[in-house]
Amino acid sequence: MTDHTPRNVLITGGAGFIGCNFVRYFLDSDPDVRLVDLDLLTYAGDLSNLEGLPDPDRHTFVKGDICDRELVDGLFREHEIDTVIHFAADSHVDRSISGPAPFIQTNFVGTFHLLDAARLYWKDEKKWGDEDCRFHHISTDEVYGSLGPDDPPFSETTPYAPNSPYSASKAGSDHLLRAYQHTFDVPTTLSNCSNNYGPYQHTEKFVPTVIRSCFEGNKIPIYGDGSNVRDWLYVRDHCTAIDRIVRKGKLGECYNVGGCNEWSNLELVNKICAIMDEIHPEGAPHTDLMSFVSDRPGHDWRYAIDMAKIRSELDWEPEETFETGIRKTVEWYGKLFAK
Repeated sequence: MTDHTPRNVLITGGAGFIGCNFVRYFLDSDPDVRLVDLDLLTYAGDLSNLEGLPDPDRHTFVKGDICDRELVDGLFREHEIDTVIHFAADSHVDRSISGPAPFIQTNFVGTFHLLDAARLYWKDEKKWGDEDCRFHHISTDEVYGSLGPDDPPFSETTPYAPNSPYSASKAGSDHLLRAYQHTFDVPTTLSNCSNNYGPYQHTEKFVPTVIRSCFEGNKIPIYGDGSNVRDWLYVRDHCTAIDRIVRKGKLGECYNVGGCNEWSNLELVNKICAIMDEIHPEGAPHTDLMSFVSDRPGHDWRYAIDMAKIRSELDWEPEETFETGIRKTVEWYGKLFAK
């Protein structure tokens, strides 16, 4: 194990949901780090997510595309980047079904350009050792495919079996990371996470959609019969896990990160509606708004994460229970949607 201390960090996708939460967490937790935040500001990124940052002078925002190789190479050199934390991705499964091309370009080709720029700058130009630099790639549990009701959770050795253009593009980028570690000795780590929830998530995602529907009195769309199961991870817990992996993770290794919270979509909606009945009683009972819609093509039935590796090797556990995390999330969006 080679410990790493980040100093000049390139964050990709830092205006998006998980990225902006990580930017806030990292600036708040490490007073010595400087962040360069590269984001194209597509549908998933919003500059308002970066308002009110702690110590904003240590955060430099650059609007640009991770596929713009000249820009990426220039950022490495100008800011002497020693750490890449790669969030940038097109991630909405429904959008990947209606239009796969941007997902291949961003998630696969973009990851290639970042890895190759890191290889040239760190290894060819700077001649840095493993302790001097680190490339961490954030991926998804969706690369593993779908589980049945009695299947064991995904582990780091579960074979890849992506079922959507989105998950296939992420699987491809994961394999590129492995190739650059083994072929070019680029110091990398990888994490595959379960479904995140929390502040700043795009409002078209499931949890914000349910909360917004409750506030606006609109139908809550639930795919199929609502039996699809996901493991839910509070976004700040995910941030602490990434930080731990970047600093302490074994090079070339993958770590699965989950929240130990398996809930069906129907159970999740019921939990959110119960909280909404408390904070927005004029709309109660909000379960009356539930509406079952046609399932999407290739909808994976269940995801679940085995966290034994990150727990035993890096001593990491999520701090939030689902009850505390989902209440914080509903209350945060309550302030947004009640405006």
